[in-house]
Parts: sequence; C-alpha cells; structure tokens
Amino acid sequence: MKIDITKDWNDLLKSEFTKDYFLQLSKFIENEYSTQTVFPEQENIFSAFNSCPINNLKVVIIGQDPYHGKGQAHGLSFSVKDDMKFPPSLRNILKEVDAEYNCGIPKSGNLTRWAEQGVLLINATFTVREKQPGSHQKQGWETFTDNVIKTISSETNNVVFMLWGAFAQKKESLIDASKHLVLKSAHPSPFSAHKGFLGNNHFVDANNYLGMNGKGAIVW
Repeated sequence: MKIDITKDWNDLLKSEFTKDYFLQLSKFIENEYSTQTVFPEQENIFSAFNSCPINNLKVVIIGQDPYHGKGQAHGLSFSVKDDMKFPPSLRNILKEVDAEYNCGIPKSGNLTRWAEQGVLLINATFTVREKQPGSHQKQGWETFTDNVIKTISSETNNVVFMLWGAFAQKKESLIDASKHLVLKSAHPSPFSAHKGFLGNNHFVDANNYLGMNGKGAIVW
C-alpha cells in the first residue's frame, strides 16, 4: 500500500509504517484493491491527513467505517463527495450545526472545508469493500487509528476530540483530558441522534474552547 501522506504527518507517524501490524495491513489492502471493489479510491485513503495540516490541527472527529456505497467515500469521516445525497448521519450533523449557528444546510456534504480549517476527520477503519460494511475491520486499521490518537494527544495541545457514540467513546482512554477537550454524545445516526446528539452544542463548545486557547474558530 502506497503511503501517500504529507511530510508533516509522515514525520509524526512514520514509525507506524514499519511496524509488523502495518506491513501485514498493507499486504491485505493491496490484495483487496486488486481483487475487490474497495472504497475510497486508493489515492484518497489518507485524505484526512492530507487535507488537514498538523500545525493547524484543532478538532478530531472519529468515525467507524467509510461509506460503502459507490461514489460516497473520499477519505474523510462522515463526508461525501460533491453532488452525493447526504447519508442520514451526515444530515443530522449538518442539522445540528444549523441549530447551533442558524447557518442553513449546505448544498454539499463534502466536509473538506472543515478539514482545511483544522478538523481531522478520521475513521477507525480507513477502507471498506463495496456494499460490505465492516469488511476491513480487525485487519490493523484500528491499531493504526488508536496510535494516531495517542500521538496527537501526546504531541499537541488544546485539541477538541468529538466522540459520538459508544464506539468512538472507547477512544477516550487514549486522550489526555488535562491538555485537550473531550466532547461526548450519542451518535448522529437516526437510531440514536435524538438520544443526545441533536442539541449537544458540540460545535459551539469546540469554538469556545479554541477561542479560550488562542486558536481561531471553525466556520462550520
């Protein structure tokens, strides 16, 4: 698997790429792309990092799997390509932003605009087979993501971690809450959004924290 990642992130994470688990993961991924339909496109596997410079990192949002439908996933958690229909979780995310800021619902569900402002949108698993959710779990991606979170926690300060749902909240133990802000709520999925995601005020809370720590607000 080609590690197409910018120098700033590579300098931070390069030790991961030579570990046994990652070498095995790379072999698995290479075989999957050569024999199956896999999302996102290979050149977008590491787009979350490439769209969000480490020196501008402000917020981390953790998803679980990429979207497994054709044309949706492009390497950013919860985000879809331009002109794609909003998946239900993304619609609820944008609905909550509108409720907090009265900014309306954007026409595009492409969240690259967030990434470029310092929001790292990562999934625990970076790849998936078409129409087979969870198909690339337990192959090594989760170990990589956990180590990314631990590295960000140790090497940066005053980052907001948004943990939505039980899966993401399992990552809380990897984060030093004495130097970062951890925001937790229900997942934005339609099955749980009304149990605490909608109305969580996370986007305002994040910007308030960033402002108190001398960082610019995110235009959600």
